[in-house]
Amino acid sequence: MAAAEGQGEERPLYKDPSAPVEARVRDLLGRMTLREKAGQMAQIELSVATRSALAELGVGSLLNGGGRPPCDGASPSDWAGVVDGMQRLALSSRLAVPIIYGIDAVHGNNNVIGATIFPHNVGLGASRDPELVRKIGEATALEVRATGMHWTFAPCVAVCRDSRWGRCYESYSEDPDIVRSFTTIVAGLQGQPPADHPHGYPFLHSVSPDSSLAFLDQAFIKAGPRENVLACAKHYVGDGGTHKGINEGNTICSLDDLERIHMKPYPDCISQGVATIMASFSQWNGEPLHASHHLLTDVLKGKLGFQGFVVSDWEGIDHLCEPRGSDYRHCIAQAVNAGMDMVMIPFRFEKFLEDLVFLVETGEIPLSRIDDAVERILRVKFVSGVFEHPFSDPALLNVIGCKEHRLLAREAVRKSLVLLKNGKNRKEPFLPLAKNAKRILVAGTHADNIGYQCGGWTIAWHGDSGKITPGTSILEAIQESVEVETEVVYEECPIDATIEAGKFSYAIVVVGEVPYAESLGDRTDLSIPFNGSDLITRVASKVPTLVIVISGRPLVIEPQVLEKVDALVAAWLPGSEGMGVADCLFGDHDFVGTLPVTWFRSDDQLPINTGGANYGPLFPSGYGLKCSEATEI
Repeated sequence: MAAAEGQGEERPLYKDPSAPVEARVRDLLGRMTLREKAGQMAQIELSVATRSALAELGVGSLLNGGGRPPCDGASPSDWAGVVDGMQRLALSSRLAVPIIYGIDAVHGNNNVIGATIFPHNVGLGASRDPELVRKIGEATALEVRATGMHWTFAPCVAVCRDSRWGRCYESYSEDPDIVRSFTTIVAGLQGQPPADHPHGYPFLHSVSPDSSLAFLDQAFIKAGPRENVLACAKHYVGDGGTHKGINEGNTICSLDDLERIHMKPYPDCISQGVATIMASFSQWNGEPLHASHHLLTDVLKGKLGFQGFVVSDWEGIDHLCEPRGSDYRHCIAQAVNAGMDMVMIPFRFEKFLEDLVFLVETGEIPLSRIDDAVERILRVKFVSGVFEHPFSDPALLNVIGCKEHRLLAREAVRKSLVLLKNGKNRKEPFLPLAKNAKRILVAGTHADNIGYQCGGWTIAWHGDSGKITPGTSILEAIQESVEVETEVVYEECPIDATIEAGKFSYAIVVVGEVPYAESLGDRTDLSIPFNGSDLITRVASKVPTLVIVISGRPLVIEPQVLEKVDALVAAWLPGSEGMGVADCLFGDHDFVGTLPVTWFRSDDQLPINTGGANYGPLFPSGYGLKCSEATEI
């Protein structure tokens, strides 16, 4: 290694794992050139990561963009090998500062084929079970660590106030108190800090302060290979409240409302030692969050006491001028002076580094701001243990998609389901379904499609259709659950003759949205795709019918459709474990989920939230039935 000490040379303090973290930070910072400091502030995409970028320019972090695997069909060991290879290049730099590698592991390690795919956040919000979500964080951390990565861009703690937003499924709820309750995932991902952990100081399990020492002199204990990952609360702040639900749009509200609604989960994340926070693409009353000194520095780092580092979103600083990125130097100055510590560039890093150094040398960005940013980044790196344990642990590879994690995901699925209708009159519940029925019809675009079931941010950035990763479809779960003698007939879109002649005991129709991510999911028309309402009506007119809706948000259920169906279940985006759906349909477990968001009657009601004026939803937030409860709607 270029940074190896010569014989007889004293070991640098920053390489001593028994030294206090803050002392290590100061020692390393004092040895760095301006260009090396600038390198630490750069995060680049794997596809442009070169030996020069890591070994010579000292880039501080790498990431994989959504749906950008290291190679086609990459296995978990392929991922780990690539991450370790990049780390070796970083460690060959002059000061041997390791990278931290980031990934969007937002519902499991969802970029990796074979990983456990948990329900998206909107479904977990329906569970009202913060302890379950903490356990999901633990499982996700293990599966991320197994592939060598140190950092996940999760959790999303947005408070979704408009279902037209394409990231609605990444939000736990429209209710800030519910979202706040699910910040337990931070402790799941990073580990639970001790009661005396300094407020706002980044934390990772196995690296804990000795409370007998003063804050700046606290010693951090070297431990074994890590089983936790750095978390990233996002997107700070107000991303779920934009006008008309437009992704990356403008949130128009008072400071009081911003704090009362959208900022509410952040103090809890910070008190749990969240290591990083990602700035939002969105604006607040016209001011881009990526350039807001008041919100990034005065409020987040000052008032809230956050001592980790702030990272931009993907090409986030490019958005600070029009056309995007056209005055890149000005964009850098705005963002860094506002309080941005690390920039997710992710491609033109040479230009970023050149311009950042120029801006410091000309005084447009104070050196003190650079030092503050790099101190924060190094603090997180030392706390993470990456200096002592820079490489993946092959012993963890077996946890990816393991039985225990899939059982946890199955539990999460059944707790996320919300029973919205159960029978056509109050005296006769339709569910649970009989396992010993003679013939069952299963229909719909989403009945046998793992990709649709998982939604966006699964293998590909926007998700995909088909058997994109190992799992159990809802059809497969039904077939597994019924008696051997029961005939299950599956037709995605059955013709009328099949429905009429089938002599079916009942039908299960599974419909919903196609996968999407971010702005690709912004919608003004939230009717069921693929003529789903027509299919439901045709089947339910002839056979007693349960409808399952697979979606990242409520969809329009017309009155005439709702009247015809016998039962209706919101299954959200349940992930890879379809058996969790069957667990509730056939009565092995009861429904416990309740709506985390308001289910509107029609698009023109949006935005609609609990407590709003003229609140008249189809189903209110918090609504949910059990199998023993029948309703007449």
